[in-house]
Amino acid sequence: MAIETGQKIPDVKLVKATDNGPDAVQASDFFAGKRVALFSVPGAFTPTCSAKHLPGYVEKAAELKAKGIDEIACTAVNDAFVMGAWGKASGSSDVTMLADGNGEFAKAVGLTMDGSGFGLGQRGQRFSMVVNDGVVEQLNVEAPGEFKVSSAEHMLGQL
Repeated sequence: MAIETGQKIPDVKLVKATDNGPDAVQASDFFAGKRVALFSVPGAFTPTCSAKHLPGYVEKAAELKAKGIDEIACTAVNDAFVMGAWGKASGSSDVTMLADGNGEFAKAVGLTMDGSGFGLGQRGQRFSMVVNDGVVEQLNVEAPGEFKVSSAEHMLGQL
């Protein structure tokens, strides 16, 4: 069952990609005391994720922060090294890259997908959420193959 608005983010381990290498963080610590725009992609360096999803949040970072977002974060079922390389390739320090290497976060929020037909295995669905002090304030889950409601533009319209 998927997480819903008003529920607390599950306290699982994520790995933040930093310039100094992987940095394990508990979700409860990462989301505590701030309003986070979180978006999930099926995979780093994949076509829609690289051409539209991540670039949209990079381009709209200042507008999101002007509307009360303290931090913008991207998660994917990839390891921290891949997420770090993707973050560097995007050219932005405005987006925190959170690796969910084992898919524990995606499973805990009930938003997994089976990408086996494309050689991707179990992944996180494409979604976005606003998390305020660990509680889901907004949740936008894409229909399979879609890219609309999880975009930075859609989120800006909700804030």
